[in-house]
Amino acid sequence: MERLLQAGLTRFIRRGNLRLTVADEKPLNFGDGTGTPVAIRFWNRRAVLRVLLNPELRFGEAYMKGDFVLESGTIADLLSVLMSQGQHGEVPFFARPQAILRYGRRRLDQFNHRKRSRRNVAHHYDLDGRLYSLFLDADRQYSCAYFETPDQTLDDAQLAKKRHLAAKLLIESGQRLLDIGSGWGGLGLYLAEYCGAKVTGVTLSEEQLKLARGRAVERHLTDSVEFRLQDYRDLNERFDRIVSVGMFEHVGVNHYRGFFEQCARLLSDDGVMVLHSIGRSEGPSATNPWIDKYIFPGGYIPALSEVLPAIERAGLLVTDIEILRLHYAETLKAWRTRFMARAEEARRLYDERFVRMWEFYLAASEMAFRHQGMMVFQIQLAKRVEAVPITRDYIPREENRLRARERNTRAPLRMAGE
Repeated sequence: MERLLQAGLTRFIRRGNLRLTVADEKPLNFGDGTGTPVAIRFWNRRAVLRVLLNPELRFGEAYMKGDFVLESGTIADLLSVLMSQGQHGEVPFFARPQAILRYGRRRLDQFNHRKRSRRNVAHHYDLDGRLYSLFLDADRQYSCAYFETPDQTLDDAQLAKKRHLAAKLLIESGQRLLDIGSGWGGLGLYLAEYCGAKVTGVTLSEEQLKLARGRAVERHLTDSVEFRLQDYRDLNERFDRIVSVGMFEHVGVNHYRGFFEQCARLLSDDGVMVLHSIGRSEGPSATNPWIDKYIFPGGYIPALSEVLPAIERAGLLVTDIEILRLHYAETLKAWRTRFMARAEEARRLYDERFVRMWEFYLAASEMAFRHQGMMVFQIQLAKRVEAVPITRDYIPREENRLRARERNTRAPLRMAGE
């Protein structure tokens, strides 16, 4: 076992400070001794072998089951060491065969027809609503925040994200706006309240729909906001503005052309659309198998090289692209910190295995943005080249106008779920 680990991991772990112990055997040291010291102990050899045979799937499972303990550092520290080795997204040489097979079958894995899409959404978003109140901001924004300053709070950064999107949408009062993947309704409610939009939000999550509708009633916005349990593919209306945040990752690579063709049908001739999605800085790949099995079944994070051709074929024009690099890493760090501070409450909702799974998900996702080339892109789209101004100075100007409106009308913040 010692020779196998030494041979396999020495080639892979060249940076960092990692000590690995299997049961009562002699500890093995890997890396160049820099960074936070991390020490991990596996309880038996069998667990180690399972991880070595399929590390991208089995390592997360081993943490969920308690097959190893961290004697020094946290799971985030350990994942930082493991995921910062090599080039972006590179896996150990002994894991490459599985990675090649996953890439070959990715289109089958992402064949998200309507029934499967709803089932995939329910797997993640129809969990006990109290879970999300443990770590999200007061508005339940479950997507990348926009940190205008390094010390900005999560709530303020999520508000800045909504403001930033609203500025790019160039909304005029009374315009019809479609929110594809409207979640718990926070963005749609903001666009109705501060921009005067007539909002239609569609979601496939029954739990999210229930809360979003309740929030619209509570804020007296039912005349200007409608939330529906509906697949975007079944819409047959026209909208002046379309926005989609954190939903495109669930579409699947097979359906990109259909997604943008449907958006083109729904968007008015003078309309503007903004798509906000996680993306890959490098080329196409496949979904991590642990994430696919336990967190987002059927999900896929696209490269821009996969998205832009589908936009072009749909007849839409790209009028602006912005790349947010470390904003999501900071968002995930905030979520993880908040979640772990209330881990005992999560255990009461579910169990220890679930808490370890969620901690692993948040930590691994954060490190993917820090070390493996993940980013967020915001693509502004239109049908006519003159639909948006020719310079970007309208964005900060509109943000300032919205910021002033927020100061005049903002209600006291409450924790989500209160």
